Amino acid sequence: MSTSHGRRTGQWFPPEWPDLIRAMARGELRPVAPRRAATVLLLRAAPKEGTGAGGGIAVHMLRRRASMAFAGGAYAYPGGSVDPRDERNVPWAGPSRAEWAERLGTDAAAAQAIVCAAVRETFEEAGVLLAGPTPDTVVADTTGDDWEADRAALVSRELAFADFLERRGLLLRSDLLGAWARWITPEFEPRRYDTWFFVAALPEGQRTRNASTEADRTVWTAPADAVAGYERGDLLMMPPTIATLRSLLPYGEPGAVLAAAAARDLTPVLARARLEGEEVVLSWPGHDEFTRRIADTARAATTEPPAAGGPGRTGPGITGPGHTGHRGADA
Repeated sequence: MSTSHGRRTGQWFPPEWPDLIRAMARGELRPVAPRRAATVLLLRAAPKEGTGAGGGIAVHMLRRRASMAFAGGAYAYPGGSVDPRDERNVPWAGPSRAEWAERLGTDAAAAQAIVCAAVRETFEEAGVLLAGPTPDTVVADTTGDDWEADRAALVSRELAFADFLERRGLLLRSDLLGAWARWITPEFEPRRYDTWFFVAALPEGQRTRNASTEADRTVWTAPADAVAGYERGDLLMMPPTIATLRSLLPYGEPGAVLAAAAARDLTPVLARARLEGEEVVLSWPGHDEFTRRIADTARAATTEPPAAGGPGRTGPGITGPGHTGHRGADA
């Protein structure tokens, strides 16, 4: 397990990173351009124990299969990389592409692709669809066999998301998303992603399911419970995942999170690495708690996946963004 200020935590750390950092310092490795990606923190109201009243928020997470080569056993959010076809014209409702471009710091085509990827990946991996027949409605149920057939066709890339929406007469509801954060995979990592993190409330009538082949478990958990599990070393997460979980702690209901999204700083977080003598120092600007110092003789071991169970013992999962290296982006 990793340590933070002397404590064990569930910070996932690739064992090959120190060697990659040293190779880049020697000029033997050049950074590759990151792929655009999106991941979604799907939220719902959490009922108070013993009552039907709201008692805070819960976030949907998934646990990556332990057999995965990248971040096996880690918790993440639904997400993945942009499909080139996400730039195709799609039926659209909510803020315009130009407005999203200004918010995300991209051109209009890239902004549409990123928002489209967020909605598409949420449907592919969680079975939740942020779309409706009119600008002020949303699909109420996506659990039938016909929906599952379409979801599988999207995953296999047999079906483009634009064609899926048009065939069903649906509009992508971009107004149901709030841009929350942006993280870029470190320059020394061979699989890099420029990932936008979004927040969204679970639409009324819809329910999540474990639709991802990369996950062995999904759960709904209170952010505080997931953070506590990480800090005990029970739950394995990458820095963007635990950082975004912590950012949810001040909020008591999904609407408050969505309302706060417009003011969130989307300056990308990119890890920095340097050599101090024989020691590698890895840090994330604005997140000193993730700083790692690795001696030349040390070999960072991949953290063992936590035992069966997870946040709240009830059922969410972690990234995406999303998953990275994997289909999405969360490193």
